[in-house]
Amino acid sequence: MHIKELFDLKGKTAIITGGGRGLGEQIAEGFAEAGANLVLCSRKEEACVEVAEKMKKLGVETLALKCDVTSQEDVNSVVKAALEKFGRIDILVNNSGASWGAPAEEMPLEAWNKVMNVNVTGTFLMSQAVGKVMIEQQYGKIINIASVAGFKGSRPEFMDAIGYNASKGAVITFTKDLAVKWGPKGIYVNAIAPGFFPTKMSKGLLEKGGNGILEGTPLRKYGTESDLKGIALLLASKASDFMTGETIVVDGGTNAM
Repeated sequence: MHIKELFDLKGKTAIITGGGRGLGEQIAEGFAEAGANLVLCSRKEEACVEVAEKMKKLGVETLALKCDVTSQEDVNSVVKAALEKFGRIDILVNNSGASWGAPAEEMPLEAWNKVMNVNVTGTFLMSQAVGKVMIEQQYGKIINIASVAGFKGSRPEFMDAIGYNASKGAVITFTKDLAVKWGPKGIYVNAIAPGFFPTKMSKGLLEKGGNGILEGTPLRKYGTESDLKGIALLLASKASDFMTGETIVVDGGTNAM
């Protein structure tokens, strides 16, 4: 198979949660450039509409929807709308995320629950709903957005968000287990663990501890607006057809230290 065919997504349909900004928008652009039609969803529908209009200029069809991934009703509505428009779902990117900074001894229960519900329960609900479609198709690629924070503890002066770390650790294990469960059904489940990318969610963190973070990053830089596109395309395409249950770290080397 030619290398271009391995990375070609023409005719494929991808759902990307949190697709209206940040890493979700970057991944959406990469998929659109490879020819995939897009379903972008998040709690802020207007942001998804804006990104969807930009992606249309790349020659693909798009759908922008409002979705709270912690709501089973919202999730089912997105899946239904995607099937009505495109007839199938080939790729799912679970990118919606939440964080809350507080010392562990002071973390409010409602904050802990919010982070776990969005990052873990949301990933489960969307995977379950889309997975039913993929099982019927006997094919699908699920990509979970984890974090390097899910592999280890974080020094509190740089990142004091125990709920976030715990939730991303759960996503990494969820990825492995679902890959084992659904591999025989033709479904691939992998994850990406980004390091520090300048996004709305990380803005305060980078302003507070940016110098220390860069010193702890061997490449001495943050992730850019194109550093996840290739990795996401790899996991969404035929190029990764002998990979499942893996988490690829994209962090400038911080996890190696």
